[in-house]
Amino acid sequence: MKALVLAAGYATRLYPLTLDRPKALLEVGGRPMLDHVLDRLQAMGVDETIVVTNAKFTPHFEEWAAEKECVTIVNDGTTSNDDRLGAIGDTAFVLDETGLDDDLVVVAGDNLFGEDVSGFSAYGQEVDAPVLAVHDVGDLSRMREYNQIEVDEEGRIVFFEEKPEDARTTLAGVALYFYPRHTLPLIRQYLAEGNNPDQPGRLIEWLYPRTSVYTWQLPGAWYDIGSAETLQEADRIFSQSRDE
Repeated sequence: MKALVLAAGYATRLYPLTLDRPKALLEVGGRPMLDHVLDRLQAMGVDETIVVTNAKFTPHFEEWAAEKECVTIVNDGTTSNDDRLGAIGDTAFVLDETGLDDDLVVVAGDNLFGEDVSGFSAYGQEVDAPVLAVHDVGDLSRMREYNQIEVDEEGRIVFFEEKPEDARTTLAGVALYFYPRHTLPLIRQYLAEGNNPDQPGRLIEWLYPRTSVYTWQLPGAWYDIGSAETLQEADRIFSQSRDE
């Protein structure tokens, strides 16, 4: 089982913090954000973590990875927001570049999890189907920032809508995905049909009518670091945990 960390964005919303430093390497709780992500992935038992980034930030990630074991940095060759491949485009790029043919966990490099999530990949391998981690946002008015999901009694997705205008549920998917190796060709098919290469949830929206996609309830807190405010909040929480 391999893991892919999506870290090829330019994080313009966090300028000037991310002008010359990738968002995933900003410090949270005294450590680079990506260290926390790597801890969670290694607890899942992945045998290699691939970090996909852009040409601008590749040297930063290579320096970070120099002291890590079983971490590979892949440069997608892009240099700005204008030519970026998008999250799904980057996933397909890595599949083609590395010849990856294993079960795959995909996570956004700016998603932090407050508790152990090792059960996520174990569940994915158990059902042998795509799995999306989900979190109850608890507030309908915030759902325009996320996606809304409805599931059946077995936890399979029966409805998915990206950034709903009029949400009817507070269950949202987070950027943590499991794809069994036999489903990886569907990622290429999605792109070959001309679909949106960005926003990884779009792939789930396309996928669930075609094959069973299961959900896994995320334990504890979840932080999607998209602004200075969420970065500060995560830093405060993780610093407290470190000091306890």
